[in-house]
Amino acid sequence: MKILLVGVGGVGEAIAVIAQDRPWLETMVLADINVERAREVQARLRHPERFPVERVDATDRAMITELARKHGVDLVMNAVEPLFNEQIFDAAFEAGCSYMDMAMTLSTPHPDDPLQVCGVKLGDYQFARDEAWKAKGLLAFVGMGVEPGMADVFARYAEKHLFDRIDEVGIRDGANLEVRGYEFAPNFSIWTTIEECLNPPVIWEKDRGWYTTPPFSEPEVFDFPEGIGPQECVNVEHEEVLLVPRWVSCGRVTFKYGLGEDFIRVLKTIKMLGLDNKNKIRVGRVEVAPRDVVAACLPDPAHLGDRMFGKTCAGTWVKGEKDGRPREVYLYQVADNETCMAKYGVQAVVWQTAVNPVIAMELLATGTWKGAGVLGPEAFDPDPFLELMPAYDFPYGIREMSPSGS
Repeated sequence: MKILLVGVGGVGEAIAVIAQDRPWLETMVLADINVERAREVQARLRHPERFPVERVDATDRAMITELARKHGVDLVMNAVEPLFNEQIFDAAFEAGCSYMDMAMTLSTPHPDDPLQVCGVKLGDYQFARDEAWKAKGLLAFVGMGVEPGMADVFARYAEKHLFDRIDEVGIRDGANLEVRGYEFAPNFSIWTTIEECLNPPVIWEKDRGWYTTPPFSEPEVFDFPEGIGPQECVNVEHEEVLLVPRWVSCGRVTFKYGLGEDFIRVLKTIKMLGLDNKNKIRVGRVEVAPRDVVAACLPDPAHLGDRMFGKTCAGTWVKGEKDGRPREVYLYQVADNETCMAKYGVQAVVWQTAVNPVIAMELLATGTWKGAGVLGPEAFDPDPFLELMPAYDFPYGIREMSPSGS
């Protein structure tokens, strides 16, 4: 398989590191607006000749299309901020190749009632073009990271094997990661973090469809496995809520993060000061987006690995019925930062995210997964994915829980 990797930040680097020795990979073009960064990643790979470097501007659809055609790629892998998804998605379509991302096109809150009614939802731009992709026989594989991605595969697996009826699919994400030396240092893109946490979260219910709720609503305590422990989780906007109901029969879908009071307080301050704005404003003689300023002031998550300690957990809490009895199961994956740094030289959050698209690449390269149109992870048989997880040093767990959630 030949791949154009657009974006060689933390997750892009991890994708290249994980994929580098896989026999199904022929070429992975490392494309970034920062060529020096792409060369830095290329230099640490064991087969640099399989990872040519190119400069790309993710805002330039024609440039992305030209690169895809130049290298004759089979897949355009989007590993940049979701702000650029539309251009990259359209470029893959124009180039006539498959597309994959880890976060869907952005939402726009409802203009009159944003805390109750959906406006433009995550992925609406992409799903509106489903028929066009089908007509060309091309696959746009959206939301294939860890959350969304692996969490969605877990939901489909639970439906197939563990439940006769699903009442609720609840994605729950928590960590006890500490970044030493900084008072505030997100372990993932702050740009994406602001987008997810400050937009009105979406909930899906069978009898109501998609609707919104205030940010950080419906707090609950969830006990995460492998020593992470109990954390308060709150509603956050996330793709699983838009993906799971399209393919998995269930009564309700939610997504909640264990953010912590301090983190939420900082995000609320950013919102209060208008620093979450992604539209450019004039400052003296220049125009700059406040959110980009916030991102520029914070440390790069790709280079925080040696300062991070602890574990991160991503998983899917499924409630329903099996053989006439209530059942609750939490399917999860835990990544330890010290282990990830020692084995792969990348921090836990980006590694945990990056393994999933690489597994999906293998399943597409071997023809195990195939399809046309705009599809999420739930559209595919989950069994081959879970079977490959151990081969990628990516173990998962399944925890039986009592109906009370303990």
